[in-house]
Amino acid sequence: MLDPWLQFAVTLTAAIVIAVIVSFIVTGIVRLIARRHAWPGDLVRRARRPFRAVVLVVAVWAGIGLAFPRELRDEWMPPLTQTLTIAVILASAWLLSALVSFATDLALGRHRIDVPDNRHARRIRTQTLIVRRLALVLIVVVAIGAILLTFPAVRTVGASLLASAGIASIVAGLAAQSVLANIFAGVQLVFSDALRVDDVVVVEGEWGRIGEITLSYVVVDLWDERRLVLPCTHFTTQPFENWTRQGSELLGAVEIDVDWRVSPARMRRHLDEILADTDLWDGRTSVLQVTDAVGGLVRVRILVSARDAPTLFDLRCRVREDMVVWVQQAMPGAVPAQRVLLADAAEEGTEDAGAARGGDAHRVTHDLPADEADDHGSGLFTGSADAERRASTFTQAIPIVPADGAGDPRR
Repeated sequence: MLDPWLQFAVTLTAAIVIAVIVSFIVTGIVRLIARRHAWPGDLVRRARRPFRAVVLVVAVWAGIGLAFPRELRDEWMPPLTQTLTIAVILASAWLLSALVSFATDLALGRHRIDVPDNRHARRIRTQTLIVRRLALVLIVVVAIGAILLTFPAVRTVGASLLASAGIASIVAGLAAQSVLANIFAGVQLVFSDALRVDDVVVVEGEWGRIGEITLSYVVVDLWDERRLVLPCTHFTTQPFENWTRQGSELLGAVEIDVDWRVSPARMRRHLDEILADTDLWDGRTSVLQVTDAVGGLVRVRILVSARDAPTLFDLRCRVREDMVVWVQQAMPGAVPAQRVLLADAAEEGTEDAGAARGGDAHRVTHDLPADEADDHGSGLFTGSADAERRASTFTQAIPIVPADGAGDPRR
């Protein structure tokens, strides 16, 4: 009869060899499938090591259970069983994480965002990334919980704490209120399709693209290569602009102030020439209107469209520059100018002298025609008999002394 330790060594070696053979057989089958498709090769590269770890731990556990010496089972089997259980849990968590990463990357690869019409792809990408993060967190939490439950002391404490789980959950919810709010806000953003990765947004007065959406914060890649990090609750409680919510096409305006001698018809013809000569314009909108004409200038607004925000910005700059150069060359009279009207010196002297002579109101009326003099003095209280009668009604019949002293009762 074989020695128990030798029998155990042979059984354990055979179990390990069988595990390696099974691992290679599964890998070969997957590689055979990979000849027709591309994804099995990636699956082998990602899941090969964790799968071999799971198979090897299970084989070792089986070998120990089958051939471990009987005289040592009562002493060594409980710790060995617990150790192997923890190893299986860790290897299984590793394998599940690799499978989740492979599946999500496969979905992301089928929905590319570097194409013109990528709204659906961006939605799938955003939701897939959030689902992967949730799945990985869940796998880690379950693995840690399963490992802790392998310890008898932890199981006892867990049973005693189960009765107070309601109170503990309330306390934990209050303590982590902001964290939980951000997590739920992140899930709400993703699955409500309000925000997606690579969306063009204007938030906090900054223009940028959504670079990353996590369960607690959102990263906005600004146009000048800065990164704006905001909590997820900001996007559920504060207004923001999403320029790619339904599509990436946008309208943009170019405003130019020109002189009154401008010809809007000629400007429209030149605008058609500019847009026909560039690939930035998407052909949807081309409008030139005079929107204001006050203050000595005429305001012309040009409305154009492009396939996305960066292209629209370049198109607006192109139209503005070409239109300015064309106005300078084709219609120099339409260049904005400020006019100052200078009065004749002789006329200014006459007006100043007349103003100096107009110190007395009744003297001014004598210089006016008869009809204008009557109108001019119709509201005065001196200068005529009618005016003096009107004044008496307000002065309680106190006589008004004319400027030359006539009518003074003391004379």
